[in-house]
Amino acid sequence: MTVHGRFWDRKNVLVTGFEGFLGSNLTRILVSYGALVTGLDIKVNRKQTILSSDDYQKIRVIKGSVVNYRLLNKVIKKNNIQIVFHLAAEALVGRGYSSPLKAFKSNICGTWNILEECRLTGNLEAIVVASSDKAYGSHDKLPYRENYALKGNHPYDVSKSCADLLVNTYFNTYGLPVAVTRCGNIYGPGDFNFSRLIPDAMRCMVKGDILQIRSNGKFVRDYVYVEDIVNGYIKIAELFKKRNLAGESFNFSNEHPLTVMEMIKVMSNLSAKGLKYKVLNSAKYEIRKQYLSSLKARKILGWKPGYGVKEGLKRTYTWYSKYFIKE
Repeated sequence: MTVHGRFWDRKNVLVTGFEGFLGSNLTRILVSYGALVTGLDIKVNRKQTILSSDDYQKIRVIKGSVVNYRLLNKVIKKNNIQIVFHLAAEALVGRGYSSPLKAFKSNICGTWNILEECRLTGNLEAIVVASSDKAYGSHDKLPYRENYALKGNHPYDVSKSCADLLVNTYFNTYGLPVAVTRCGNIYGPGDFNFSRLIPDAMRCMVKGDILQIRSNGKFVRDYVYVEDIVNGYIKIAELFKKRNLAGESFNFSNEHPLTVMEMIKVMSNLSAKGLKYKVLNSAKYEIRKQYLSSLKARKILGWKPGYGVKEGLKRTYTWYSKYFIKE
């Protein structure tokens, strides 16, 4: 049995938002390690996911929302949950802007429900809460580090800042074994939110469509391959007790920030046809420059990204090429 397998074999794990982009990639790995995964998601759609039919046979699938506290109480206690990965959230900045109450309810209420139920249940080994670089809001000094203030100004950003403050509260007040992850723009196989730059660019390249760029193309961001993020989550859980990670937060970044146009150039080289695009310059309330330092994760977790942008995008394009052929 592998080192990972020895830790995860028969471990009762809850993944909220298990069918989402990051959730499905994480769940697939946990299942392969022998974990007993309970997957909670607001809707279960077995077609838009990278999870296989064999994976689903090994997952306790629960349809429902983290906003439903009674459901969480039942799920965590009935399945004797030992480790929680809380990924369920409104994940799109644009939807947070157009429907702020939905973002607040999902990202803030959903987080306090998870934390409170874990507090009352007790005896959990680790709770890992997925946050975002947006929780920091806007800072002049870059890259962002974990000790920067959480000061989001707009609905999505504020929802993540608030969720992180709730995590701090439950650790500092109740000693809850909880840690936070903050990532840049995650990309890779299985992202079906085509309002995001990379999956939409992949779709346009395969189908020959024109990519609509909402910004002016000069926004600067981190871009991190999904397998690297999953690896970071796994490391936090495995090292939680050994490294005393309760109350900690970790940035995961490739530490090679790029503008949108620089990303467009790299992606265009993936296909002989290139990538056609149109710059709309219509984005509202988005931070111009935002990228992270992963120094803390490197030092404490021994984490580092395994894929550079070129290799990660090549693997991503290969996956989407096959996906759209089957569609």
